[in-house]
Amino acid sequence: MIARRTLLLTALLAASAAWARPQPGALDIRAIERRRLLPQAEALLGAEPRTIAAIPAPRSPAGPQDYYSEGDYWWPDPANPGGAYIRRDGRSNPDKFDGHRDALIAFGRTVPALAALWDLTGEPRCADAAMRHLHAWFVDPKTRMNPNLDHAQAIIGVNTGRAIGVIDTLQIVEVARAAALFARKDAPGYAAIRAGVEGWFASYLDWLTTSPFGTEERDEKNNHGTCWLLQAASFAALLGRDDILADARARLKTIIIPTQIAADGRQPLELARTKPYAYSLFNLDVLTASAWLLGGGELIGWKTPDGRSIGGAIAWMAPYIADKAKWPLPPDVEYWDGFPVRQPSLLFGGLAQTRGDWLALWQRLNPDPVVGEVVRNFPVRQPLLWLGRDRR
Repeated sequence: MIARRTLLLTALLAASAAWARPQPGALDIRAIERRRLLPQAEALLGAEPRTIAAIPAPRSPAGPQDYYSEGDYWWPDPANPGGAYIRRDGRSNPDKFDGHRDALIAFGRTVPALAALWDLTGEPRCADAAMRHLHAWFVDPKTRMNPNLDHAQAIIGVNTGRAIGVIDTLQIVEVARAAALFARKDAPGYAAIRAGVEGWFASYLDWLTTSPFGTEERDEKNNHGTCWLLQAASFAALLGRDDILADARARLKTIIIPTQIAADGRQPLELARTKPYAYSLFNLDVLTASAWLLGGGELIGWKTPDGRSIGGAIAWMAPYIADKAKWPLPPDVEYWDGFPVRQPSLLFGGLAQTRGDWLALWQRLNPDPVVGEVVRNFPVRQPLLWLGRDRR
């Protein structure tokens, strides 16, 4: 096993050196990511595709290829055993069904990492491995996931799915970014599955923008509305849907920023939660990634007439990322020790506003958390997938 790992890393290092291109400016992101990802190559190349079709969901009302999950903060009611579940905000029920979501998260971590490795090294095995996962999830009629979220974040005894369950597919935003990279750079094997992959995203984007659950989630005022926006933007960018991208830009400027960010940079809707630190980080990351994708640095720096901006929100949060001990609110009720990690808001904001301090802080933080709840709330993990330009 050690010899195999050594041979694999040697081959990838050689390919990486030949493939490397210098990064302009002081921050060599390709070098940073090369050091991070090459040691992960063996595990990534060896991971076998596993879709929701292989994971029984006993309480699901639908078929084996229909995604199903259960609400995080919903618990059995001690006063009504066997009855409808009740809500305990911020307290995750460990007995909820997580099988499909865990598989989706694994998919959303593996394919983008393989895409970044392929971009760094040019090694065909990285692309081949990614194609196997894409084919299983989006193309193979026996294993693919149906392109809807009609039964996500169900509440036992109350419903079989909710609009806010749409947040679960935030985990495949970077899968769409990976597919865009494969299309732009003609990755080996992508042409054979491209129609199937992009057909799946087209169907899901249609569901996301027209279904009752999709449109209800779009209109949520907190991080759920932001997560809908990033999904719509990422999937539309892959598909060349300029109409949806234009609507997303307008929505970011006229609805999301004015209602979610205060003039001093706070995010009041996230600060009101029982996990204000993690929710503020999470929503800020999604806000910043949306702005970067839709307009780069210009949208991160853009301000409303009364001074609200994503850049201002980063500036408010950055001191508490640098030193969590200064956080002015009570600590989160769960996973307080898991954050911060390598928050992408610092990277995108630092690049957009030439903030070397934010970029330095980004480099110091953990890029690969292992705690499941932290991983779930850290969906933008592969910066190389966000720094190119889509070919369409």
